[in-house]
Amino acid sequence: MGCGSCGNNNGSHSPGCGNNGSCSTGSCNKLNVYNWLTDVVLPEDYEPFNIVEIRFKGSKKQFYRNVNHLELFTGDKVIVDSDIGYDVGEVSLAGELVKLHLKKYGVDENNSEMRTIRSIAAEEQIQKYDHFKSLEQKTLEEARTIALQLRLKMKISDIEFQGDGKKVTFYYTAEGRVDFRELIRRYASSFKSRIQMLQVSYREEASRLGGIGTCGRELCCSTWLTDYKVVSMGAPKTQNLSINMLKLSGQCGRLKCCLNYELETYHEALKEFPNEKVKLKTESGLASLRKIDILKGTAWYCYEKSFDWIPLDLKRVNEIVALNKKGKTPPTLSDTALGAEVAFKTLEYKDDLLGDTDLTRMDDKNRRGGNRNKGKGGKPRNDRNRNQPKGKGGKPRNDRNRTDKPKGDKPQSDKPRGERTGNPRKKTSNRKPNPNRKPQGDKKGPSPENIG
Repeated sequence: MGCGSCGNNNGSHSPGCGNNGSCSTGSCNKLNVYNWLTDVVLPEDYEPFNIVEIRFKGSKKQFYRNVNHLELFTGDKVIVDSDIGYDVGEVSLAGELVKLHLKKYGVDENNSEMRTIRSIAAEEQIQKYDHFKSLEQKTLEEARTIALQLRLKMKISDIEFQGDGKKVTFYYTAEGRVDFRELIRRYASSFKSRIQMLQVSYREEASRLGGIGTCGRELCCSTWLTDYKVVSMGAPKTQNLSINMLKLSGQCGRLKCCLNYELETYHEALKEFPNEKVKLKTESGLASLRKIDILKGTAWYCYEKSFDWIPLDLKRVNEIVALNKKGKTPPTLSDTALGAEVAFKTLEYKDDLLGDTDLTRMDDKNRRGGNRNKGKGGKPRNDRNRNQPKGKGGKPRNDRNRTDKPKGDKPQSDKPRGERTGNPRKKTSNRKPNPNRKPQGDKKGPSPENIG
């Protein structure tokens, strides 16, 4: 990331993060510090503070003693002492502000175990350092593969090569204790370097890797936050946030650190609201608290056995509470239209507040009302032929001359079943015979007597 405000010692602009501590963006480096004493002219006989803050990969910072009295500026690459060989770091802070950081992190400036700065890094040493840094991604993939083959319950999040390549530090996270003795032997034979395993917490892992949060900015733990306080579930509940772990969790999988930023302000604002157990007494009845909005200063109250919530201002709530303590009862909770409507409804159904929400109210309308015989659009249905038998095509038959006989038991004959005569199924006609009608032969054909 480059910016136009980064400047070198001679005043020329740098394309990257080679600034001298006066960067105006404040987001080029992780845990960077603005050195506001850079442009201050110091006395001639002033001796600079001999402890310098050095930053390594990620958010790792350490303090080193400048025993050789080198003239160092923010962004310079230096060679520092290490357990084996040397390491390459970058100056993040120098001068009088280092004293404040020593006090902040609890480091004694007279500590005899504090390591020293050898010299400013030469070009060959920087090229060697960049070569090992280019191998970190490939080495990380191979290291994760070996850990999976050994079926270890751990996650290797990041690695860091020393400046001379003689030591490799593996940062990992795990829920419990891990036996990685075999893993170290495999790593030593594969990478030909000294292996150091360092377990970090999930928040420290996110701080080293960095990233963009849901707010659209860089993670707080990787830019300026140095101490990780415990965040409990009481923080989102106090701020009336929905308990959704996908939204409340950060990239580390834990609750976001920013939930604690305004927690004290919410605690102070909640003191102005009455307790949830305090009920407001009015002429319409008792009302209990249902919901509060801390930012707007609004509280929603609801009468007993009612489903309507009435929004009240915090000033009005405290006023009613003060009246109730004096033994007075206001007529309604609120003078708004909604408050008056709910109050009149509770007075109308004083004995039965649920009278207007009877479960059989729709059944009475269907039985007694005029909507029973209505069809679509509220028009009456044509049910004149609804109960008539249907013929071909589903149309009702024309039974205009049909006489419906009353239902009931059919009359029985006095004769026994065996003595009945006639065909009861044969229809009889009352029509008179036509004398001019010619007799017709049998439909089955002529008889054998009439042939020939």
